[in-house]
Amino acid sequence: MSNADEIDSSAAPLIEHLKELRNRILISVAVLGVACIIGYLLWKPIFEILSHPMCQALANRGEKCQLIMVKLQEGFFVAVRIAVWAGFAMAFPVIAFQMWRFVAPGLYRNEKAAFLPFLIASPVMFIAGAAFAYFLILPGAFAFFLSYQSDFQTAMNDPSSTLAAVPAGVMYQGSVESFLSLTMTFVMAFGLCFQLPVLLTLMGKAGMISSSGLRATRKYAVVAILSVAAVATPPDVMSQLIMFFAVYPLYELSILLIARFEKQREAEARADGSWVEEEE
Repeated sequence: MSNADEIDSSAAPLIEHLKELRNRILISVAVLGVACIIGYLLWKPIFEILSHPMCQALANRGEKCQLIMVKLQEGFFVAVRIAVWAGFAMAFPVIAFQMWRFVAPGLYRNEKAAFLPFLIASPVMFIAGAAFAYFLILPGAFAFFLSYQSDFQTAMNDPSSTLAAVPAGVMYQGSVESFLSLTMTFVMAFGLCFQLPVLLTLMGKAGMISSSGLRATRKYAVVAILSVAAVATPPDVMSQLIMFFAVYPLYELSILLIARFEKQREAEARADGSWVEEEE
């Protein structure tokens, strides 16, 4: 066989892989496009769901739930942003499946069995974190931010203040775009934080980290989680503690899962005689 034939035979599989990758990408893009169109048709009820925590916080203060559009095009871009987010959420299972179908043929059976649970657990944990933010964090966060409205009203009613001459009070009339951005920031932050056990467990199963190493770095993990909580939540201690007590148990859960994988790996190694005792 000539060198040219060897080059052609080696190039053929690469071209087939590129064709398959192109087909997978085209399918994913097409599904994402259809899902975004569906999301655009449903953006009104989705926005109503997203605005419920804010409206509830305003209702608790005896105020009407009303938002304003500062810019002329703001309403359109808010609808498009909701459509894109909703479309990606609806299309993600198909996109993940296409990725899996492209990668799976190159994996061994044990690698498929190890990777597939994490592919399923990742969106589940993200949804759990987003739900945690929506039902527990957002109501308290909005109530905290709205509490400053009363502080400004008190300052304006103070006879010694220069603001006392201003007849109007301070009422919240937030921008639709800024409100949606704040809401999605909370949802994304908690969704990503709930990926912690998935990431750590996957690294532990790959042998990159160990349960003993995670136990030894508990104090650093506490500081890191508190730092993330201080950035991702309102500047009140209660919200930060809520996030900490929600995320830190996930760190401990990761240690338990990694320890279980380590025991399984040790048992398999002892069974085939490849286990080597670590020197103390």
